[in-house]
Amino acid sequence: MNMLRPWLALCLLMSAPAWSAVQSKAVTYKDGDATLTGYLYWDDTVQGKRPGVLVIHEWWGLNDYARRRAEMLAELGYVAFAADMYGDRKVTTHAEDASGWMSQITANIDAWQRRAGLGLAQLQASELLEGDKLAAVGYCFGGATVMQMVYAGMAVKGVVSFHGSLPPAGPAQVAALRAAKQRPRVLIAHGDADGFVPATRIVAFKTALSEAGVDWEMDIYGGAKHGFTNPEAGGFGLDGLAYDAAADERSWARMQAFFDQLFTD
Repeated sequence: MNMLRPWLALCLLMSAPAWSAVQSKAVTYKDGDATLTGYLYWDDTVQGKRPGVLVIHEWWGLNDYARRRAEMLAELGYVAFAADMYGDRKVTTHAEDASGWMSQITANIDAWQRRAGLGLAQLQASELLEGDKLAAVGYCFGGATVMQMVYAGMAVKGVVSFHGSLPPAGPAQVAALRAAKQRPRVLIAHGDADGFVPATRIVAFKTALSEAGVDWEMDIYGGAKHGFTNPEAGGFGLDGLAYDAAADERSWARMQAFFDQLFTD
């Protein structure tokens, strides 16, 4: 029964009654000609200001899964913003579409980082935010995106990448991080059976972070494949995707402990 708890929790969130303490609102913003629509979540029974967490979606787009994760963060007492990285409400279940949209974003690193920064700005604009207590979490493509936020020196205290693609920092990014007075902390949740991320990339990723002086940690979950936190991962028709309830539950708990320390240090 314990293995079912994460999935049941997500289902309950979807069917939460109107009197639920967690509130949400759509936020429309622009990146040039692109219209982006994200969603802000907060618990209105929590008194006063609180830390903020940005949520970056998988390559499928800002779908219900990413929004549920933002809602779960609000239930933990944070103000959370689920950012839109594609615009025009683009969401798909087809890998070919998702790959194309993601490639359009990642082809230009400056533009990629700028769009992530615009999402962060929507969270920073919330009157519920407590000072500079900001973090970001990302899933798959979103995991790579939060690392680009680190490389760009954005104003986050820490980031969490769940089954991300782990792009290594380039030489210039390593140098900039090493020269920075403060660097975000990094938590990586990775599946040992993730066939989407080559071993050579993992080595390069870890080496670059260490050279940059980043405080990083990688938790590896045995047998977990790519997408292990998403209960719908097995329904996308890709052999390398699978939900792993144990890895999902453990990585979520590790994230909570990471944030508890991050926002009290």
